[in-house]
Amino acid sequence: MVWRTPIRDPTGQKRKRGRKPKSPAASSSDGHHPSSPLASAAVASDSPDPDPASSPAPRGRGRGRKSRRGRHGPPSDADADAASRLPPSPPSRGAPKGVANIKAEVPVVEPLWWEQVAKVIPSMDAVVKVFCVHTEPNFSLPWQRKRQYSSSSSGFIIGGRRVLTNAHSVEHYTQCDIAMLTVEDDEFWKGVSPLEFGSLPALQDAVTVVGYPIGGDTISVTSGVVSRIEILSYVHGSTELLGLQIDAAINSGNSGGPAFNDKGKCVGIAFQSLKHEDVENIGYVIPTPVINHFIQDYETSGEYTGFPILGIEWQKMENPDLRKAMGMKPDQKGVRIRRLEPTAPESGFLQPSDIILSFDGIDIANDGTVPFRHGERIGFSYLVSQKYTGEKAHVKILRNSEVHEFNIKLATHKRLIPAHIKGRPPSYYIVAGFVFMAVSVPYLRSEYGKDYDYDTPVKLLDKHLHAMAQSPDEQLVVVSQVLVADINIGYEEIVNIQVLAFNGKPVKNLKHLATMVEDCDEEFLKFDMDHYQVVVLATKTAKAATQDILATHCIPSAISEDLKT
Repeated sequence: MVWRTPIRDPTGQKRKRGRKPKSPAASSSDGHHPSSPLASAAVASDSPDPDPASSPAPRGRGRGRKSRRGRHGPPSDADADAASRLPPSPPSRGAPKGVANIKAEVPVVEPLWWEQVAKVIPSMDAVVKVFCVHTEPNFSLPWQRKRQYSSSSSGFIIGGRRVLTNAHSVEHYTQCDIAMLTVEDDEFWKGVSPLEFGSLPALQDAVTVVGYPIGGDTISVTSGVVSRIEILSYVHGSTELLGLQIDAAINSGNSGGPAFNDKGKCVGIAFQSLKHEDVENIGYVIPTPVINHFIQDYETSGEYTGFPILGIEWQKMENPDLRKAMGMKPDQKGVRIRRLEPTAPESGFLQPSDIILSFDGIDIANDGTVPFRHGERIGFSYLVSQKYTGEKAHVKILRNSEVHEFNIKLATHKRLIPAHIKGRPPSYYIVAGFVFMAVSVPYLRSEYGKDYDYDTPVKLLDKHLHAMAQSPDEQLVVVSQVLVADINIGYEEIVNIQVLAFNGKPVKNLKHLATMVEDCDEEFLKFDMDHYQVVVLATKTAKAATQDILATHCIPSAISEDLKT
């Protein structure tokens, strides 16, 4: 909605007699910084000049009237011509006889309307407030969902009858924390111009964040500058991609709102901020390269396939002795491969201790950076994130002092502990009161809170940070809890302990464990746990007790739907 409200000048006060008018201040009279969109519109509006007939310039007793807006720059030719035609004012009291006290009248500037100011941010009506009712998975009781709650966030309209916002604002988590929505009602799209995307801003460029943060119901505008451009850790996406750091405030509810440059083009999506006692006003924006990648991926594939990775862990080669020992020549630079993901396509070409010299023809420095823009460098993972899943990349390596080149097909990351469950309900299997589940990042966050990367038990945390899946279907299976019954006396304190093997056979994933238990015809069910613990149950008694436990806790099934197929 656009309000037609004139912008008044709080300094337009009547001056006392005899005082000279003050020169206009360097900044705009309404307190906005000159680099902000509102100040820019006030200084130089591209709207037509007001009709002089409807707003005649008042004349007083020889005193020029102060303009409603301070002028920035010399007067126009029209102003000078108007001043030359003015009759001389009568001499003021105390002035020498024969000397005319001439003062030129300053034309009055009409107040700016909101439509004129909004030309700097041309599509304020394309910024929307997104209301969502959530029913998140309940990892403590995986057979049901948590109590529903409502939230609001920001979003904005783009071409193709689509709305962009943050994924964490409307559903569970995705890799780049972007969600694309639509509205079926045709009335919603009438009279709305979609936002246009601008290029990646430079350092010190002005940005304006628009959205609906907490503290009020109407739209909010905050401004700042780009202070840093680098590879950031996306908290809600559990990945590292290009991001902008700005000094504009991003509060709860701002998530999903657009960030504009000084030309009114959208240059990013507000998505997270840094909350720390030692810092103030540090916000982060998803830049247009990441947004365009997300949109192009969806338009090409019909679904979101994610950002590919190079499935390696690498080491810097800044030490000269290390480079010499690895057989590198003085003019060669690169990074050393520490280890590879066994499930990644790169494992068929690359080996540990290979030196990656270049990626797609761009040389990699010894610190792992590549040229970004003039005078800037960035981590070479930025080059990988510009590719799409399934595309090939040309990689040049040094192995045993010999240069090799490979065309490698890129894929997404297969984590042992996945970052998201893609909106599906959690999987579970119950026998004799033991609730078995597969560990994921949402599971850890549910169990240990938002600081799960500090509060998770060391064994699980080590696997989350460093363990690699040995096969595409491998999962980390744990006993989530034990529903107390006579059959499991003495095992009540087993919580979040990994199951390593069942009856001597390694556990690959949750479905594999459920199948082995259901098909077991041995006398005992023996589970080998982490920390050298062992759980033994009589097979017939355990399976018989399961039905009574399910009835006691109102659990509809001992196994989740996805494991039944």
